[in-house]
Amino acid sequence: MKILVSVKRVVDYNVKVRVKSDQTGVDIANVKMSMNPFDEIAIEEAVRQREANVATEVIAVSCGPAQCQETLRTAMALGADRAILVESNDELQPLAVAKLIAALIAREKPELVILGKQAIDDDSNQVGQMVAALASMPQATFASKLTIANGRAEVTREVDGGLETLSLSLPAVVTTDLRLNEPRYVTLPNIMKAKKKPLEVLKPTDLGVDVTPRIKTLKVSDPPTRKAGIKVPDVASLIAKLKTEAKVI
Repeated sequence: MKILVSVKRVVDYNVKVRVKSDQTGVDIANVKMSMNPFDEIAIEEAVRQREANVATEVIAVSCGPAQCQETLRTAMALGADRAILVESNDELQPLAVAKLIAALIAREKPELVILGKQAIDDDSNQVGQMVAALASMPQATFASKLTIANGRAEVTREVDGGLETLSLSLPAVVTTDLRLNEPRYVTLPNIMKAKKKPLEVLKPTDLGVDVTPRIKTLKVSDPPTRKAGIKVPDVASLIAKLKTEAKVI
């Protein structure tokens, strides 16, 4: 059984994001980049399935500039067997990424595709669903537990009313939630081993995919500054403030 996992290179979650002065986007010059945290969970789950002898191979996939090779090397240090980079310096929007992954699915024929439920840079939460639609595969999003047996994937997901369990026929697409697992730390020996693992570089044209942006970003701006709170002497004053200033009652 082959598992394909998508990973994205994003601004590290510990970095305070700065908006460019011309408001065309986020400044990523000289900023620490890392793997999207939800994608780390996806890699960890795929590696655990291989360690449990459910899967035989884990393939990490990324779409973006050449620097994404670092992210893929991290994925291989976490346990992926090989990696594929679809290199492009163009802006890759969710639909374009989904088309590229769907083309790789047609090429690699994985029995399971695991993606993080969303990327922390745009929070679009679209790629997994689009991949399932383009590849005509069943999907389960926001997985908090995954069990594979007898040609099916059983996925437990958190919903507003509690837990929902889905049974999918393979091949299928699963997107990961935070509670699915806790990713392992990357060790130095595994980092050295990852340098010797195969990493294939393709172009979107090699897969026959047009990645021309379809959405135009008009402006990116900082959120409004939150006003400082005030103290009130008693309950009556609080209610008066809620009526006159906050206008919530």
